[in-house]
Amino acid sequence: MKKILVVGGVAGGASAAARIRRIDEQAEIIMFEKGPHVSFSNCSLPYHLSSIVENSSRLVLMDPVAFKTKYNIDARTNAEVVCINRQEKTVTVLNHLTNEQYNEHYDELILSPGASPIVPNIEGVNLPHVFTVRNVVDIEKLQAAITTKDAQNIAVIGGGFIGVEVAENLRLAGRNVSLVEFAPQVLTPFDEDMVQILHKEMLDHEVNLIVGDGLAKVEDTQITLNSGTTVAADIVVLAIGVRPETSLAREVGLEIGELGGIKVNQHYQTNDRHIYAVGDAIEVYHRLMHKPTRLALAGPAQRQARAVADHIYGIPHQNKGVIGSSSIQVFDYAAASTGLNERTAKQIGMAVDSVYVIALDKVGLMPSSNPLHFKLVFEVPTGRIVGAQAIGKGNADKRIDVIATLISMNGTLEDLKELELSYSPMFSTAKDVVNLAALVALNVLYGRFKQVHVSEVRALVEADAMMIDVREENEFANGHIDGAKNIPLSQLRERMNEIPRDVPVYVHCRSAQRSYNAVMALENNGYDNVWNVSGSFLGICLYEYFTDVKTGRKPIVTSYNFK
Repeated sequence: MKKILVVGGVAGGASAAARIRRIDEQAEIIMFEKGPHVSFSNCSLPYHLSSIVENSSRLVLMDPVAFKTKYNIDARTNAEVVCINRQEKTVTVLNHLTNEQYNEHYDELILSPGASPIVPNIEGVNLPHVFTVRNVVDIEKLQAAITTKDAQNIAVIGGGFIGVEVAENLRLAGRNVSLVEFAPQVLTPFDEDMVQILHKEMLDHEVNLIVGDGLAKVEDTQITLNSGTTVAADIVVLAIGVRPETSLAREVGLEIGELGGIKVNQHYQTNDRHIYAVGDAIEVYHRLMHKPTRLALAGPAQRQARAVADHIYGIPHQNKGVIGSSSIQVFDYAAASTGLNERTAKQIGMAVDSVYVIALDKVGLMPSSNPLHFKLVFEVPTGRIVGAQAIGKGNADKRIDVIATLISMNGTLEDLKELELSYSPMFSTAKDVVNLAALVALNVLYGRFKQVHVSEVRALVEADAMMIDVREENEFANGHIDGAKNIPLSQLRERMNEIPRDVPVYVHCRSAQRSYNAVMALENNGYDNVWNVSGSFLGICLYEYFTDVKTGRKPIVTSYNFK
């Protein structure tokens, strides 16, 4: 009979224990969790702040009694493993309720300690109104403090997934929220051109979003930023990021990887073959970057846990690495990404290009139809798909899941073009946005037309480039790029002589579809000096708006139009 000990009782640890029990009914399984709860939904923690999850007890999915009666797993809470004796194959456990220590022997040991919130070494971070969010106890303390103080002004530091979700739910609860991010943008899985949609959405919901500035000091009723700006704050939530919990592993000589996580092999074994590690504490192999990475997501942790259980019992498992798929709700928008964004791909030296497509998420006749912003990143010259991002009020995650599947199978633009997807007017369009993106990308890859990105338009406008707007006259009147010439697509063939052949010409419409048709018409009439503006006027407005509003920069459009 095997005796298997599991350190950590949330996603990775609980999944490993449950899988082991399904394989081996006779194994003795003990799971240690230093906190008071096992198997809680840490991804759902922020939603307690808005009462979407009204009762915090609902965040706890299983308790020790349920683990024992349903799975015959001995789940021990308030039990911290403080030492590992690798030679004797024992662990020392501290009972936080009695302050007593005891030893347990193991045949196999699984570490799933997670990651701890980063707390910067700056003045004021230890004040009682400063909080982090890692577990149910944390979120209960934060909610209690907000309620007790009736805190109206709350500062959230960090624009990652947790920071954005905490800020959103506090705003939904009616609090005044400032979100401060040191980087130039929130949510770094998204490229700059895409994330501006989410920046605008947060401004529209009256979040005081501050990017490119960091926390310098915390005081009783305000924070001070690196720039010297002060922000009112009755409560401060630190969501700067997480650090792999590796202290126990380091103390017993387990190897730590180059990124600070526990180093494991393809079976998630450490340098001690009887000690495995999974979840947020480890480094994993990124199948696109071909090097180690850290990925603090529940889905990969659960798959790692299953792989560990299978390996212990000799069941084959193929470790294909990770690609990093994630999604988030930001007020009225769903946002999702997978693989590499364009910025990261170029940083590691990969030859890539991208297309930005704005298409309806379902047939336009349907009352819930909305634009879906979709960016596809592909390798040049192979056409291999390496990443995608989608943002919209509809099912952005569905589209990204399609691309994640293709990436996992080394799919190309040609594969995506021919991909047969389900269709109903209520759910999508006959040519879904993912298929459309593949068609556009193939045209770019094969040189059938040339494009410029929304991020390049401001420089063109400031250089007095020839901009042609092929929207109808009433659309043009409701807002257009400064200096643009309006030649509607319906008049293009009669007015083609107005378009010069000796200078670069940049053509746009609302979403780049009509302008694509205009570009092809021009090319077929001998023009070789025309470019389509990817994203076109809607994409330009969304890209420019946040920075214009926050900095007072002169707009390059006469009026923003987001319809």
